Amino acid sequence: MIRSIRNVHRLLKIARILARHDALFPLEYLDVAPAVVACARWFSRRDAEGRPGQRLARALNEAGPSFIKLGQALATRSDLLGEELSGDLSDLQDRLPPFPGSQARAAIEAEFDEAMEDMFSSFDDEPVAAASIAQVHFAVTSDGREVAVKVLRPEIEEAFARDLDLLNWGAGLIERARPDLKRLKPREVVGTLAATVELEMDLRFEAAAAAELGENFADDEDFVVPEVDWGRTGQRVMTTERIHGISLDDRAAIEAAGHEPLEITTKAARATFKQVFRDGFFHADVHPGNLFVTEEGRIAAVDFGIMGRLDVRTRRILGEMLLAFLTRDYRRAAEIHFEAGWVPEHRSVDAFTQACRSIAEPILDKPQNEISIARLLGQLFQVTETFQMETQPQLLLLQKTMLVAEGTARKLSPEANMWLLARPLIEEWIADTLGPEARIRGAVEGLTEAIDKLPRMLDGLEETSTMISSGRVRLHPDTINQLRRDTGSGGMTPALLLGAVILLVVLVLTKLG
Repeated sequence: MIRSIRNVHRLLKIARILARHDALFPLEYLDVAPAVVACARWFSRRDAEGRPGQRLARALNEAGPSFIKLGQALATRSDLLGEELSGDLSDLQDRLPPFPGSQARAAIEAEFDEAMEDMFSSFDDEPVAAASIAQVHFAVTSDGREVAVKVLRPEIEEAFARDLDLLNWGAGLIERARPDLKRLKPREVVGTLAATVELEMDLRFEAAAAAELGENFADDEDFVVPEVDWGRTGQRVMTTERIHGISLDDRAAIEAAGHEPLEITTKAARATFKQVFRDGFFHADVHPGNLFVTEEGRIAAVDFGIMGRLDVRTRRILGEMLLAFLTRDYRRAAEIHFEAGWVPEHRSVDAFTQACRSIAEPILDKPQNEISIARLLGQLFQVTETFQMETQPQLLLLQKTMLVAEGTARKLSPEANMWLLARPLIEEWIADTLGPEARIRGAVEGLTEAIDKLPRMLDGLEETSTMISSGRVRLHPDTINQLRRDTGSGGMTPALLLGAVILLVVLVLTKLG
Protein backbone atom coordinates (compact mmCIF):
# COMPACT_ATOMS: atom_id res chain seq x y z
CA MET A 1 0.00 0.00 0.00
CA ILE A 2 2.76 2.44 0.98
CA ARG A 3 4.62 1.62 -2.25
CA SER A 4 1.50 2.29 -4.33
CA ILE A 5 0.83 5.62 -2.62
CA ARG A 6 4.44 6.69 -3.11
CA ASN A 7 4.40 5.71 -6.78
CA VAL A 8 1.04 7.36 -7.47
CA HIS A 9 2.43 10.59 -6.02
CA ARG A 10 5.58 10.27 -8.12
CA LEU A 11 3.56 9.43 -11.23
CA LEU A 12 1.46 12.56 -10.73
CA LYS A 13 4.63 14.67 -10.65
CA ILE A 14 5.84 13.08 -13.88
CA ALA A 15 2.41 13.53 -15.46
CA ARG A 16 2.48 17.23 -14.61
CA ILE A 17 5.86 17.57 -16.34
CA LEU A 18 4.46 15.76 -19.40
CA ALA A 19 1.42 18.05 -19.35
CA ARG A 20 3.54 21.22 -19.29
CA HIS A 21 5.14 20.03 -22.54
CA ASP A 22 1.81 18.82 -24.00
CA ALA A 23 3.17 15.27 -23.94
CA LEU A 24 0.54 13.37 -21.95
CA PHE A 25 -0.30 11.15 -24.91
CA PRO A 26 1.77 8.09 -23.76
CA LEU A 27 -0.22 7.87 -20.51
CA GLU A 28 -3.46 8.53 -22.38
CA TYR A 29 -2.69 5.70 -24.81
CA LEU A 30 -1.77 3.24 -22.06
CA ASP A 31 -4.94 4.16 -20.11
CA VAL A 32 -3.54 2.79 -16.85
CA ALA A 33 -3.95 5.80 -14.54
CA PRO A 34 -6.87 7.86 -15.86
CA ALA A 35 -7.33 9.77 -12.60
CA VAL A 36 -3.68 10.86 -12.61
CA VAL A 37 -3.93 11.94 -16.24
CA ALA A 38 -7.14 13.86 -15.55
CA CYS A 39 -5.45 15.78 -12.72
CA ALA A 40 -2.39 16.50 -14.83
CA ARG A 41 -4.46 17.95 -17.68
CA TRP A 42 -4.95 21.09 -15.59
CA PHE A 43 -1.28 21.87 -16.28
CA SER A 44 -1.36 21.00 -19.97
CA ARG A 45 0.01 23.47 -22.53
CA ARG A 46 -1.57 23.11 -25.94
CA ASP A 47 0.74 25.75 -27.41
CA ALA A 48 3.94 23.76 -26.86
CA GLU A 49 6.13 23.77 -29.96
CA GLY A 50 7.34 20.82 -31.98
CA ARG A 51 6.19 17.36 -32.99
CA PRO A 52 4.86 14.99 -30.31
CA GLY A 53 8.17 13.16 -30.08
CA GLN A 54 10.12 16.39 -29.66
CA ARG A 55 7.76 17.54 -26.89
CA LEU A 56 8.06 14.17 -25.17
CA ALA A 57 11.85 14.29 -25.40
CA ARG A 58 11.91 17.70 -23.69
CA ALA A 59 9.57 16.46 -20.96
CA LEU A 60 11.66 13.35 -20.27
CA ASN A 61 14.81 15.47 -20.14
CA GLU A 62 13.18 17.64 -17.46
CA ALA A 63 11.96 14.58 -15.53
CA GLY A 64 15.55 13.56 -14.82
CA PRO A 65 18.22 10.92 -15.44
CA SER A 66 16.01 7.83 -15.20
CA PHE A 67 13.54 9.19 -17.72
CA ILE A 68 16.27 10.22 -20.12
CA LYS A 69 17.35 6.58 -20.10
CA LEU A 70 13.72 5.52 -20.52
CA GLY A 71 13.36 7.83 -23.52
CA GLN A 72 16.48 6.38 -25.11
CA ALA A 73 15.10 2.88 -24.57
CA LEU A 74 11.75 3.87 -26.07
CA ALA A 75 13.57 5.22 -29.11
CA THR A 76 14.07 1.59 -30.13
CA ARG A 77 10.35 0.78 -29.86
CA SER A 78 9.04 1.85 -33.24
CA ASP A 79 6.68 -1.13 -32.92
CA LEU A 80 5.03 0.67 -30.00
CA LEU A 81 5.49 4.36 -30.80
CA GLY A 82 5.73 4.52 -34.56
CA GLU A 83 8.67 5.56 -36.68
CA GLU A 84 8.38 9.35 -36.36
CA LEU A 85 7.98 9.35 -32.57
CA SER A 86 10.79 6.85 -31.97
CA GLY A 87 12.98 8.83 -34.38
CA ASP A 88 12.42 12.04 -32.40
CA LEU A 89 13.31 10.25 -29.17
CA SER A 90 16.53 9.04 -30.80
CA ASP A 91 17.68 12.66 -30.68
CA LEU A 92 17.23 12.77 -26.90
CA GLN A 93 20.64 13.84 -25.61
CA ASP A 94 21.94 12.39 -22.38
CA ARG A 95 23.25 15.70 -21.09
CA LEU A 96 22.73 17.36 -17.73
CA PRO A 97 24.34 20.33 -15.95
CA PRO A 98 27.66 19.25 -14.39
CA PHE A 99 28.21 18.89 -10.69
CA PRO A 100 31.14 20.80 -9.11
CA GLY A 101 34.69 19.59 -9.67
CA SER A 102 35.23 19.69 -5.90
CA GLN A 103 32.61 16.95 -5.51
CA ALA A 104 34.35 14.90 -8.18
CA ARG A 105 37.66 15.24 -6.34
CA ALA A 106 36.01 14.23 -3.05
CA ALA A 107 34.44 11.18 -4.71
CA ILE A 108 37.80 10.08 -6.14
CA GLU A 109 39.58 10.43 -2.81
CA ALA A 110 36.79 8.55 -1.02
CA GLU A 111 36.86 5.75 -3.61
CA PHE A 112 40.59 5.06 -3.26
CA ASP A 113 41.22 6.46 0.22
CA GLU A 114 44.13 8.39 -1.22
CA ALA A 115 44.97 12.06 -1.73
CA MET A 116 44.43 13.48 -5.23
CA GLU A 117 48.03 14.73 -5.30
CA ASP A 118 49.29 11.17 -4.92
CA MET A 119 47.24 9.94 -7.90
CA PHE A 120 47.24 12.87 -10.32
CA SER A 121 49.73 15.62 -11.08
CA SER A 122 46.88 17.69 -12.57
CA PHE A 123 43.08 17.40 -12.68
CA ASP A 124 40.70 19.64 -14.66
CA ASP A 125 37.80 20.69 -12.44
CA GLU A 126 35.72 21.63 -15.49
CA PRO A 127 34.27 18.40 -16.98
CA VAL A 128 34.45 17.75 -20.71
CA ALA A 129 31.15 15.84 -20.67
CA ALA A 130 28.27 15.62 -18.19
CA ALA A 131 25.56 12.99 -18.61
CA SER A 132 22.74 11.57 -16.51
CA ILE A 133 24.86 9.10 -14.57
CA ALA A 134 28.41 10.45 -14.60
CA GLN A 135 30.72 13.13 -15.92
CA VAL A 136 34.24 13.04 -17.34
CA HIS A 137 37.32 15.08 -16.42
CA PHE A 138 40.71 15.17 -18.12
CA ALA A 139 43.74 14.65 -15.91
CA VAL A 140 47.41 13.68 -15.89
CA THR A 141 48.51 10.82 -13.65
CA SER A 142 51.36 11.09 -11.18
CA ASP A 143 53.53 9.15 -13.62
CA GLY A 144 52.77 11.57 -16.48
CA ARG A 145 50.07 9.81 -18.54
CA GLU A 146 47.11 11.73 -20.00
CA VAL A 147 43.85 10.15 -18.88
CA ALA A 148 40.08 10.64 -18.81
CA VAL A 149 38.45 10.19 -15.40
CA LYS A 150 34.76 9.29 -15.20
CA VAL A 151 32.99 9.96 -11.88
CA LEU A 152 29.44 9.00 -10.88
CA ARG A 153 27.01 11.71 -9.87
CA PRO A 154 26.43 12.07 -6.12
CA GLU A 155 23.48 10.01 -4.83
CA ILE A 156 22.64 8.80 -8.33
CA GLU A 157 22.01 5.23 -7.13
CA GLU A 158 19.16 6.33 -4.84
CA ALA A 159 17.54 8.43 -7.57
CA PHE A 160 17.56 5.58 -10.07
CA ALA A 161 16.30 3.03 -7.53
CA ARG A 162 13.29 5.25 -6.79
CA ASP A 163 12.45 5.83 -10.45
CA LEU A 164 12.99 2.22 -11.53
CA ASP A 165 10.61 1.09 -8.80
CA LEU A 166 8.04 3.48 -10.28
CA LEU A 167 8.62 2.13 -13.80
CA ASN A 168 8.36 -1.50 -12.66
CA TRP A 169 5.17 -0.71 -10.78
CA GLY A 170 3.80 1.03 -13.88
CA ALA A 171 4.73 -1.95 -16.10
CA GLY A 172 2.69 -4.17 -13.78
CA LEU A 173 -0.27 -1.81 -14.10
CA ILE A 174 0.00 -1.91 -17.88
CA GLU A 175 -0.01 -5.72 -17.97
CA ARG A 176 -3.06 -5.88 -15.70
CA ALA A 177 -5.03 -3.07 -17.33
CA ARG A 178 -4.05 -3.83 -20.94
CA PRO A 179 -3.56 -7.59 -21.46
CA ASP A 180 -3.28 -6.88 -25.19
CA LEU A 181 0.05 -5.17 -24.51
CA LYS A 182 1.63 -8.13 -22.71
CA ARG A 183 3.25 -9.24 -25.97
CA LEU A 184 5.34 -6.05 -25.79
CA LYS A 185 6.81 -7.37 -22.53
CA PRO A 186 6.73 -4.13 -20.50
CA ARG A 187 8.16 -5.80 -17.40
CA GLU A 188 10.99 -7.31 -19.42
CA VAL A 189 11.74 -3.96 -21.04
CA VAL A 190 11.93 -2.28 -17.62
CA GLY A 191 14.05 -5.18 -16.40
CA THR A 192 16.46 -4.70 -19.30
CA LEU A 193 16.63 -0.98 -18.54
CA ALA A 194 17.26 -1.72 -14.86
CA ALA A 195 20.02 -4.19 -15.69
CA THR A 196 21.63 -1.69 -18.05
CA VAL A 197 21.49 1.09 -15.46
CA GLU A 198 22.84 -1.21 -12.74
CA LEU A 199 25.86 -1.99 -14.90
CA GLU A 200 26.34 1.68 -15.74
CA MET A 201 26.39 2.61 -12.05
CA ASP A 202 29.28 0.30 -11.29
CA LEU A 203 32.11 1.69 -13.37
CA ARG A 204 34.13 -1.49 -12.91
CA PHE A 205 31.67 -3.17 -15.28
CA GLU A 206 32.16 -0.43 -17.84
CA ALA A 207 35.92 -0.80 -17.48
CA ALA A 208 35.56 -4.56 -18.03
CA ALA A 209 33.47 -3.90 -21.15
CA ALA A 210 36.15 -1.57 -22.49
CA ALA A 211 38.82 -4.16 -21.80
CA GLU A 212 36.82 -6.92 -23.54
CA LEU A 213 36.16 -4.76 -26.59
CA GLY A 214 39.83 -3.81 -26.63
CA GLU A 215 40.86 -7.48 -26.60
CA ASN A 216 38.49 -8.21 -29.48
CA PHE A 217 40.24 -5.52 -31.55
CA ALA A 218 43.75 -5.94 -30.18
CA ASP A 219 45.21 -6.68 -33.63
CA ASP A 220 42.91 -4.40 -35.61
CA GLU A 221 44.59 -1.62 -37.56
CA ASP A 222 41.46 0.51 -37.97
CA PHE A 223 39.70 0.47 -34.58
CA VAL A 224 41.14 1.34 -31.18
CA VAL A 225 39.83 1.23 -27.61
CA PRO A 226 41.48 3.28 -24.82
CA GLU A 227 43.39 1.25 -22.25
CA VAL A 228 41.90 1.02 -18.76
CA ASP A 229 43.94 2.26 -15.80
CA TRP A 230 42.82 -0.40 -13.33
CA GLY A 231 44.81 1.10 -10.47
CA ARG A 232 42.64 4.23 -10.66
CA THR A 233 39.34 2.46 -11.38
CA GLY A 234 36.71 1.50 -8.82
CA GLN A 235 32.96 1.28 -8.40
CA ARG A 236 32.36 5.04 -8.70
CA VAL A 237 35.47 6.09 -10.65
CA MET A 238 36.92 4.86 -13.95
CA THR A 239 40.17 6.03 -15.50
CA THR A 240 41.19 5.34 -19.08
CA GLU A 241 43.76 6.48 -21.57
CA ARG A 242 42.84 9.88 -23.02
CA ILE A 243 41.85 9.84 -26.70
CA HIS A 244 42.86 12.71 -28.98
CA GLY A 245 40.82 12.91 -32.14
CA ILE A 246 38.16 14.51 -34.32
CA SER A 247 34.46 13.76 -33.84
CA LEU A 248 33.37 11.20 -36.41
CA ASP A 249 30.68 13.44 -37.91
CA ASP A 250 32.97 16.46 -38.44
CA ARG A 251 33.62 15.92 -42.14
CA ALA A 252 35.38 19.26 -42.68
CA ALA A 253 37.87 18.69 -39.85
CA ILE A 254 38.50 15.12 -40.99
CA GLU A 255 39.28 16.30 -44.51
CA ALA A 256 41.45 19.12 -43.17
CA ALA A 257 43.46 16.53 -41.23
CA GLY A 258 44.20 14.73 -44.50
CA HIS A 259 41.77 11.81 -44.15
CA GLU A 260 39.38 10.59 -46.85
CA PRO A 261 35.79 10.53 -45.46
CA LEU A 262 34.80 7.48 -47.51
CA GLU A 263 37.77 5.53 -46.17
CA ILE A 264 36.90 6.52 -42.60
CA THR A 265 33.27 5.49 -43.17
CA THR A 266 34.46 2.12 -44.49
CA LYS A 267 36.57 1.56 -41.38
CA ALA A 268 33.63 2.47 -39.12
CA ALA A 269 31.30 0.14 -41.05
CA ARG A 270 33.73 -2.77 -40.84
CA ALA A 271 34.24 -2.20 -37.11
CA THR A 272 30.48 -2.16 -36.54
CA PHE A 273 30.03 -5.38 -38.51
CA LYS A 274 32.83 -7.15 -36.62
CA GLN A 275 31.36 -6.17 -33.27
CA VAL A 276 27.83 -7.30 -34.09
CA PHE A 277 28.37 -10.44 -36.16
CA ARG A 278 31.90 -11.63 -35.46
CA ASP A 279 31.95 -11.02 -31.70
CA GLY A 280 28.32 -10.59 -30.69
CA PHE A 281 29.47 -7.77 -28.39
CA PHE A 282 28.93 -4.24 -29.60
CA HIS A 283 29.14 -0.62 -28.51
CA ALA A 284 25.50 0.45 -28.22
CA ASP A 285 25.95 4.19 -27.74
CA VAL A 286 27.63 5.18 -30.99
CA HIS A 287 26.65 8.83 -31.28
CA PRO A 288 29.39 11.09 -32.72
CA GLY A 289 30.44 12.27 -29.25
CA ASN A 290 31.69 8.75 -28.51
CA LEU A 291 33.55 8.07 -31.77
CA PHE A 292 36.67 9.88 -32.95
CA VAL A 293 39.18 9.78 -35.77
CA THR A 294 42.74 9.73 -34.51
CA GLU A 295 45.73 11.40 -36.13
CA GLU A 296 46.64 8.04 -37.71
CA GLY A 297 43.16 7.70 -39.24
CA ARG A 298 41.89 5.04 -36.86
CA ILE A 299 38.39 4.97 -35.34
CA ALA A 300 38.55 5.38 -31.54
CA ALA A 301 35.60 4.68 -29.23
CA VAL A 302 34.91 5.96 -25.72
CA ASP A 303 32.09 5.57 -23.15
CA PHE A 304 31.31 1.87 -22.76
CA GLY A 305 28.39 2.16 -20.35
CA ILE A 306 25.87 0.75 -22.83
CA MET A 307 26.97 -2.43 -24.59
CA GLY A 308 24.93 -5.04 -26.44
CA ARG A 309 25.31 -8.80 -26.74
CA LEU A 310 23.92 -11.27 -29.27
CA ASP A 311 24.34 -15.01 -28.86
CA VAL A 312 25.50 -17.17 -31.77
CA ARG A 313 21.99 -18.41 -32.58
CA THR A 314 20.56 -14.88 -32.76
CA ARG A 315 23.45 -13.71 -34.92
CA ARG A 316 22.86 -16.57 -37.36
CA ILE A 317 19.13 -15.86 -37.48
CA LEU A 318 19.76 -12.15 -38.00
CA GLY A 319 22.40 -12.77 -40.66
CA GLU A 320 20.22 -15.15 -42.63
CA MET A 321 17.24 -12.83 -42.30
CA LEU A 322 19.17 -9.80 -43.57
CA LEU A 323 20.56 -11.85 -46.45
CA ALA A 324 17.02 -12.90 -47.38
CA PHE A 325 15.84 -9.29 -47.36
CA LEU A 326 18.82 -7.98 -49.32
CA THR A 327 18.27 -10.66 -51.99
CA ARG A 328 14.52 -9.98 -51.89
CA ASP A 329 13.76 -13.57 -50.94
CA TYR A 330 10.77 -12.59 -48.82
CA ARG A 331 9.45 -16.12 -48.46
CA ARG A 332 12.71 -17.14 -46.81
CA ALA A 333 12.69 -14.01 -44.65
CA ALA A 334 9.24 -15.00 -43.39
CA GLU A 335 10.20 -18.64 -42.82
CA ILE A 336 13.18 -17.61 -40.70
CA HIS A 337 10.87 -15.79 -38.29
CA PHE A 338 8.75 -18.92 -37.88
CA GLU A 339 11.79 -21.19 -37.51
CA ALA A 340 13.16 -18.90 -34.82
CA GLY A 341 9.87 -19.03 -32.95
CA TRP A 342 9.40 -15.28 -33.19
CA VAL A 343 6.01 -15.62 -34.94
CA PRO A 344 3.43 -18.13 -33.62
CA GLU A 345 3.07 -21.29 -35.69
CA HIS A 346 -0.66 -20.76 -36.28
CA ARG A 347 -0.05 -17.55 -38.22
CA SER A 348 0.09 -17.64 -42.03
CA VAL A 349 3.54 -17.84 -43.61
CA ASP A 350 2.07 -16.51 -46.85
CA ALA A 351 0.57 -13.49 -45.13
CA PHE A 352 3.82 -12.78 -43.28
CA THR A 353 5.72 -13.09 -46.58
CA GLN A 354 3.43 -10.43 -48.00
CA ALA A 355 4.08 -8.22 -44.98
CA CYS A 356 7.86 -8.63 -45.38
CA ARG A 357 7.59 -7.58 -49.02
CA SER A 358 5.47 -4.54 -48.15
CA ILE A 359 8.06 -3.43 -45.61
CA ALA A 360 11.22 -4.05 -47.60
CA GLU A 361 10.38 -2.98 -51.15
CA PRO A 362 9.93 0.76 -50.40
CA ILE A 363 13.28 0.74 -48.57
CA LEU A 364 15.30 -1.43 -50.95
CA ASP A 365 14.04 0.51 -53.99
CA LYS A 366 15.77 3.66 -52.75
CA PRO A 367 19.21 4.70 -54.02
CA GLN A 368 21.94 2.60 -52.42
CA ASN A 369 23.15 5.40 -50.17
CA GLU A 370 19.63 5.82 -48.72
CA ILE A 371 18.93 2.18 -47.92
CA SER A 372 18.54 1.79 -44.15
CA ILE A 373 18.72 -1.69 -42.64
CA ALA A 374 17.87 -0.16 -39.26
CA ARG A 375 14.69 1.34 -40.70
CA LEU A 376 13.80 -2.02 -42.22
CA LEU A 377 14.15 -3.70 -38.83
CA GLY A 378 12.18 -0.91 -37.19
CA GLN A 379 9.27 -1.31 -39.61
CA LEU A 380 9.43 -5.07 -39.21
CA PHE A 381 8.93 -4.63 -35.47
CA GLN A 382 5.84 -2.52 -36.23
CA VAL A 383 3.98 -5.54 -37.66
CA THR A 384 4.24 -7.34 -34.32
CA GLU A 385 0.63 -6.68 -33.34
CA THR A 386 -0.84 -8.03 -36.58
CA PHE A 387 1.09 -11.29 -36.42
CA GLN A 388 1.43 -11.60 -32.63
CA MET A 389 5.18 -11.51 -33.11
CA GLU A 390 6.99 -11.46 -29.77
CA THR A 391 9.24 -8.52 -29.08
CA GLN A 392 12.94 -9.43 -29.21
CA PRO A 393 14.61 -7.17 -26.62
CA GLN A 394 18.10 -8.22 -27.70
CA LEU A 395 17.40 -6.80 -31.18
CA LEU A 396 15.83 -3.54 -30.05
CA LEU A 397 19.14 -2.21 -28.76
CA LEU A 398 20.86 -3.34 -31.95
CA GLN A 399 18.24 -1.60 -34.11
CA LYS A 400 18.76 1.66 -32.23
CA THR A 401 22.53 1.30 -32.54
CA MET A 402 22.28 0.64 -36.26
CA LEU A 403 20.00 3.66 -36.70
CA VAL A 404 22.50 6.00 -35.03
CA ALA A 405 25.45 4.43 -36.87
CA GLU A 406 23.72 4.85 -40.23
CA GLY A 407 22.93 8.48 -39.46
CA THR A 408 26.51 9.24 -38.51
CA ALA A 409 27.88 7.44 -41.59
CA ARG A 410 25.48 9.38 -43.81
CA LYS A 411 26.73 12.71 -42.42
CA LEU A 412 30.33 11.71 -43.03
CA SER A 413 29.82 10.18 -46.50
CA PRO A 414 26.39 11.08 -47.93
CA GLU A 415 27.13 9.18 -51.11
CA ALA A 416 27.90 5.85 -49.41
CA ASN A 417 26.00 3.05 -47.64
CA MET A 418 27.82 1.60 -44.65
CA TRP A 419 26.39 -1.92 -45.17
CA LEU A 420 27.50 -2.05 -48.79
CA LEU A 421 30.94 -0.85 -47.73
CA ALA A 422 31.10 -3.80 -45.34
CA ARG A 423 29.80 -6.21 -48.01
CA PRO A 424 33.05 -8.23 -48.37
CA LEU A 425 32.95 -8.94 -44.63
CA ILE A 426 29.25 -9.79 -44.81
CA GLU A 427 29.77 -12.28 -47.65
CA GLU A 428 32.73 -13.88 -45.89
CA TRP A 429 30.80 -14.15 -42.62
CA ILE A 430 27.77 -15.68 -44.34
CA ALA A 431 29.97 -18.28 -46.06
CA ASP A 432 31.71 -19.12 -42.78
CA THR A 433 28.54 -19.15 -40.70
CA LEU A 434 25.71 -20.27 -42.96
CA GLY A 435 27.43 -22.20 -45.78
CA PRO A 436 27.79 -26.00 -46.17
CA GLU A 437 31.14 -26.14 -44.40
CA ALA A 438 29.71 -24.21 -41.48
CA ARG A 439 26.81 -26.67 -41.22
CA ILE A 440 29.26 -29.59 -41.18
CA ARG A 441 31.27 -27.87 -38.45
CA GLY A 442 28.04 -27.36 -36.51
CA ALA A 443 27.24 -31.06 -36.82
CA VAL A 444 30.73 -32.02 -35.68
CA GLU A 445 30.47 -29.65 -32.72
CA GLY A 446 27.14 -31.21 -31.79
CA LEU A 447 28.60 -34.72 -31.98
CA THR A 448 31.64 -33.63 -29.98
CA GLU A 449 29.36 -32.22 -27.32
CA ALA A 450 27.46 -35.53 -27.24
CA ILE A 451 30.73 -37.43 -26.82
CA ASP A 452 31.69 -35.15 -23.94
CA LYS A 453 28.45 -36.13 -22.22
CA LEU A 454 28.91 -39.89 -22.72
CA PRO A 455 30.97 -40.46 -19.52
CA ARG A 456 28.16 -38.90 -17.47
CA MET A 457 25.61 -41.01 -19.34
CA LEU A 458 27.62 -44.15 -18.61
CA ASP A 459 27.92 -43.20 -14.96
CA GLY A 460 24.18 -42.64 -14.87
CA LEU A 461 23.46 -46.03 -16.47
CA GLU A 462 25.81 -47.77 -14.04
CA GLU A 463 24.23 -46.02 -11.06
CA THR A 464 20.71 -46.84 -12.31
CA SER A 465 21.70 -50.49 -12.84
CA THR A 466 23.08 -50.68 -9.31
CA MET A 467 19.91 -49.15 -7.88
CA ILE A 468 17.73 -51.62 -9.77
CA SER A 469 19.79 -54.66 -8.72
CA SER A 470 19.81 -53.53 -5.09
CA GLY A 471 16.07 -53.05 -5.10
CA ARG A 472 16.17 -49.28 -4.51
CA VAL A 473 14.32 -48.78 -7.81
CA ARG A 474 11.49 -51.10 -8.77
CA LEU A 475 10.49 -51.64 -12.39
CA HIS A 476 7.01 -52.52 -13.56
CA PRO A 477 6.71 -56.28 -14.33
CA ASP A 478 5.83 -55.54 -17.96
CA THR A 479 9.07 -53.57 -18.31
CA ILE A 480 11.13 -56.43 -16.86
CA ASN A 481 9.50 -58.96 -19.20
CA GLN A 482 10.16 -56.71 -22.24
CA LEU A 483 13.84 -56.33 -21.28
CA ARG A 484 14.15 -60.14 -20.96
CA ARG A 485 12.53 -60.63 -24.38
CA ASP A 486 14.87 -58.04 -25.98
CA THR A 487 17.97 -59.65 -24.48
CA GLY A 488 16.90 -63.18 -25.28
CA SER A 489 15.94 -62.43 -28.87
CA GLY A 490 19.15 -60.64 -29.73
CA GLY A 491 17.67 -57.20 -29.03
CA MET A 492 19.84 -54.37 -27.78
CA THR A 493 20.32 -53.83 -24.09
CA PRO A 494 20.90 -50.26 -22.92
CA ALA A 495 24.64 -50.90 -22.79
CA LEU A 496 24.69 -52.32 -26.34
CA LEU A 497 22.57 -49.41 -27.56
CA LEU A 498 24.99 -46.93 -26.02
CA GLY A 499 27.92 -48.78 -27.60
CA ALA A 500 26.24 -48.54 -30.98
CA VAL A 501 25.75 -44.81 -30.54
CA ILE A 502 29.43 -44.36 -29.68
CA LEU A 503 30.50 -46.38 -32.72
CA LEU A 504 28.20 -44.33 -34.97
CA VAL A 505 29.61 -41.06 -33.64
CA VAL A 506 33.18 -42.25 -34.20
CA LEU A 507 32.38 -43.35 -37.76
CA VAL A 508 30.74 -40.00 -38.57
CA LEU A 509 33.66 -38.03 -37.15
CA THR A 510 36.10 -40.19 -39.12
CA LYS A 511 34.09 -39.63 -42.29
CA LEU A 512 33.93 -35.85 -41.76
CA GLY A 513 37.64 -35.70 -40.99
